[in-house]
Amino acid sequence: MARSWRQGSTLRIVAGKYRGRAIAAPPGANIRPTSDRARESLFNILEHGRIAADLGIEIDGARILDAFAGTGALGLEALSRGAKHVTFIENARTARKCLLENLASCDEQENATILDRDATSPPPTKQTVDIALLDPPYRAGLLKPTLIALNKRGWFSDTTLILAELGSGETFASPDILEEHDRRKYGAAQIVFLSRRRTAQ
Repeated sequence: MARSWRQGSTLRIVAGKYRGRAIAAPPGANIRPTSDRARESLFNILEHGRIAADLGIEIDGARILDAFAGTGALGLEALSRGAKHVTFIENARTARKCLLENLASCDEQENATILDRDATSPPPTKQTVDIALLDPPYRAGLLKPTLIALNKRGWFSDTTLILAELGSGETFASPDILEEHDRRKYGAAQIVFLSRRRTAQ
């Protein structure tokens, strides 16, 4: 998001009950955790922004989806700020290992579910989420099919707020089932704010 994460940087939870807690990340360049500064900006919008208010969304007590979860930095930030439950979708073994370590360090295992699945082919669910956070690899073309699949499998309701991250130079047209509310650039990234159209099924 706002700044790219550099190897050797120490990631930490920004705010809430776990403020300052370090977030473990695997070595190498395959995982791109969201920086502390970017998460702070993102969650400020979630907690105080107009879009979340219009949809009646609050992080406190919310059910969250963190797809392409990586280290789980976004979902952990949500748990720190009072989210009720986070479902993490991540199929990379090294990332899941760090995610488990991070959940254990916060003693949040009971409030989290980790799905070892490809986010473009999620399992069906009977319970929708309040907020969906999607951070697919840049320029991989995975965002649109993932959004369509998650909606089809029951993850979104008419009031689910969806935040999707793209590279700043990427183009993206949301699928017809979704309505775009805003788009903001943060350095090398852009965040698209979406919700399901009320007429979408």
